[in-house]
Amino acid sequence: MIRLQTGRLDRLVALGAHCDDIAIGAGGTLLTACLARPGIRVDALVLTGGGTEREQEERAALAAFCPGADLRLTVLKLADGRLPAQWDEAKTAMEELRARTEPDLVLAPRTEDAHQDHRGLAKLVPTAFRDHLVLGYEIVKWDADLGRPTAYQPLEPDVAERKVQLLQEHYPSQRHRPWYDREAFLGLARIRGIECHTRYAEAFAVTKLTLDLGE
Repeated sequence: MIRLQTGRLDRLVALGAHCDDIAIGAGGTLLTACLARPGIRVDALVLTGGGTEREQEERAALAAFCPGADLRLTVLKLADGRLPAQWDEAKTAMEELRARTEPDLVLAPRTEDAHQDHRGLAKLVPTAFRDHLVLGYEIVKWDADLGRPTAYQPLEPDVAERKVQLLQEHYPSQRHRPWYDREAFLGLARIRGIECHTRYAEAFAVTKLTLDLGE
């Protein structure tokens, strides 16, 4: 398996339409990056859930998923499932975030995601983060929209287990969902691990990147 390194990560942006999107799609990657780089700055923006119990869940969860990081989380109060009608508010929030950080990596939903809020957010990302490496994470759900990823972050077994543990611990409001369980999260990580010759992994879509093969 070909491996490319991003170099030193000092600043990272994580974007989600809903509280728990970031943790489900890239929680293992966040744990891996934050454990490897103590003090890394993580700017996280979530579009919905502000002022509700879901915001409290998200704050506790991302603090656990970003151990030792300089975490700066903003949770907005946009209406769930209504992103196309709230484009201006989402766009403004994205531009405000961009104005205060120069990230080495952006974690965001995939543009192919079937959920309109996820897909809408994904389409906003390149309008603000135009020259950045963006990894589009996947979220398993009933829409059956999982595709063929182009990038993988291998996860150590203890990190994969920790991700599942934190998801169950910090999002009690989601436990009633039939797909929200250990088998789903660890099963997908195992499949993605098979695809990149490791035990577990998270997978991402990469729309565009530039190589530097001269060094």
